[in-house]
Amino acid sequence: MACTGCSSGADGKPAGCKSNGYCSSSGCNKLGVFDWLAGVPIAAGQQPFDGVEVRFKNTRKAFYRNTSGLQLMPGDLVTVDAAPGHDIGMVSLTGELVRAQMERRNVSGETYDLRKVLHKSTQEEIDRWHASRKLEDETMFAARQMVRDARLDMKVTDVEYQADGTKAVFYYVAEERIDFRGIIRTMSDRFKVRVEMKQIGARQETGRIGGIGSCGRELCCSTWLTDFRSVTTSAARYQQLALNPQKLAGQCGKLKCCLNYELDMYIEAIKSYPSQNAKLKTVQGIGAHIKTDIFTNKMWYGFKMPGSPFIMAGFPVEVVRDILAQNKEGIIPEVDLNMADAPVEVEKKPDYENVVGQDDLTRFDSKVKTGKKRSKSKGRSGRDGDRRPQGAAGGQPPRPAGDRPAQENRPRPERGPRPEGAGAPRPPRPPGEQRAEGAGGDRPRRDRGRGRGRGRGGDKGPGGAPPPSAPSAA
Repeated sequence: MACTGCSSGADGKPAGCKSNGYCSSSGCNKLGVFDWLAGVPIAAGQQPFDGVEVRFKNTRKAFYRNTSGLQLMPGDLVTVDAAPGHDIGMVSLTGELVRAQMERRNVSGETYDLRKVLHKSTQEEIDRWHASRKLEDETMFAARQMVRDARLDMKVTDVEYQADGTKAVFYYVAEERIDFRGIIRTMSDRFKVRVEMKQIGARQETGRIGGIGSCGRELCCSTWLTDFRSVTTSAARYQQLALNPQKLAGQCGKLKCCLNYELDMYIEAIKSYPSQNAKLKTVQGIGAHIKTDIFTNKMWYGFKMPGSPFIMAGFPVEVVRDILAQNKEGIIPEVDLNMADAPVEVEKKPDYENVVGQDDLTRFDSKVKTGKKRSKSKGRSGRDGDRRPQGAAGGQPPRPAGDRPAQENRPRPERGPRPEGAGAPRPPRPPGEQRAEGAGGDRPRRDRGRGRGRGRGGDKGPGGAPPPSAPSAA
């Protein structure tokens, strides 16, 4: 992969690579090429190819001729001839693979037409090259401001300085042709360099900048793709993709280049299928083709009868061929519109045995019943009866649960008048007489104002003894 830090190091080499910019997989460089002939010796009597491939900023590469017979290795910084002056680049490929790369890019195989490699770069040239590259960002921002002031419909995407600092190339993107003759003179007077404007497309801009695609991998145009073939919407139609511009467009705003990768296989597979323009004549109606699923070997048709809803059915390719053959003979067959198999849900079983049951998602759904909530369901008499000790003198045993009448939602009967003497006040108890726990007679009433958390005996005095009762008013 070609990340931003690796592709734009301070010295032109990958910043995070410890192999001086050339590892075995050649994955640190943009558009890197793996030299699979590096360990193959040259045949006896054959001279090595004198062409070398030199990489410059971002994805720009060029071929040069090694006239001096220098022992160059991938990753070496070399000074090459430029027009005018000289430039510095890094050797990316040497040997016979350079000849194959030149044929691939339609470059003449004769090296006498190429520019020359002057020598390996010295430290003074490298220092000057670094100083020139530090001016690129500042120059790009200033150029964008100048373009806005001139009201030109163009976008300056990148600036590349030559190693000797005498020339700068401005890369821009524009939809229409731009007359930038006036702004070139303004830039040249301000930056004191020779200005060259180079127009690039949206895909070339994305390849120079780089990024991460929707697939999670780095963009193909910035890693290995060198030729940009035209991509049309017919490629999406052949692959039965929805014509959604948001999903089919890449970061450059154009259709994704990967739509052409599997297009040939789809076209070859669809050729063996019946024509999509043919319609099925059946008893249930005339079916029009909707889509073709080449993975399941099915063709989907839509049927619409007067007074009935629209039905979409899928048939295997053999069934479609049989129906079309019968239609040619004048036979209208009867088909089953429910022939499409329903999706079978496969039960996923865990690869381990759950013994404790902690992985059950519904284990927190059941409500936990506390003792406080359970006590509310009981009646008052039952709560008081459970607290009475059995076998005490004068005490009554608690009533069994079976003898209690069921609580029903019915109106409470009206009470009659109270008998005489029933509402008379109870005589006060003498102060010295204390009632023993569990003794017969009436139980003392509790103080309803006290909390439930207190004991049954109410407040006690020091030492656990009950406080003395107040003398009666009588």
